[in-house]
Amino acid sequence: LGVSPLPDLYVRNNPFPNAYTLAIDGKRPFIVVHSSLIDLLTPAEVQAVLAHELGHLLCNHGVLITVANVLALAADAFSPRAGQAVSAALMRWRRSAELSCDRAALLVAQDPQVALSVIVKLTGGTVALRDEISTEAFLRQVQRYDESAQTRVGKQLVGSQTSGASHPLPILRAAELNRWSQGAEYRHLLASANRRQASLG
Repeated sequence: LGVSPLPDLYVRNNPFPNAYTLAIDGKRPFIVVHSSLIDLLTPAEVQAVLAHELGHLLCNHGVLITVANVLALAADAFSPRAGQAVSAALMRWRRSAELSCDRAALLVAQDPQVALSVIVKLTGGTVALRDEISTEAFLRQVQRYDESAQTRVGKQLVGSQTSGASHPLPILRAAELNRWSQGAEYRHLLASANRRQASLG
C-alpha cells in the first residue's frame, strides 16, 4: 500500500476480536490488534486486517473524522436540525470509509476468499468452529439479503439498521467487497501492483 512511515503495532489482551488505528497529532500512528483476533484468524487474514487499518492511515480517515466532528458540533450549535443532518452525513461517510479499507485489505490479500473470510469470522466466528466457517454459505445469505432489501419494507429495515452505525452491516460489507473483487477496477489495480512489485525485484 505504500504507507510510510509504518505505524507501530501493539497486541492487546482482549476477548473481543477487533483492531483499530490511532493517529495522534505529532506522534507516530499505531495499530492495536486484540489477542482474540489473532487466535481466530489465519496469518493471511490477520495480514488483511492490518491492511484494512493501514488503509485508514493512507486515506487520513482519522483527520477527516476529527474535522467532520468539529463541523457537526458547530452545525448543532447553529441549529439542532442542521447538526443532525451533518451527523447523519458523517455516519454515511464513515461507513463508506470502511468499505474503502476493505478494498485495501483485498488488494494486499489478493484473494477474495481471505478478505471475505475476515468479515465472516468477525461476524460470528469462534476459534472452535473456525475451520467450518463457509464464505460460500455467507455469500448465499448475502444474495438473499440483497433480494429482500429491494422491497419497500426491506429498504426501511436496512435504513433503520444502518442509520446510526459507524460501520456497514457485515452482510453489506461482504456484498460490496464481493462485487468489487469481480470488477475491472480491482483487476486493474492488482495488475498494476504486481507490475510495480516485479520492477522492484
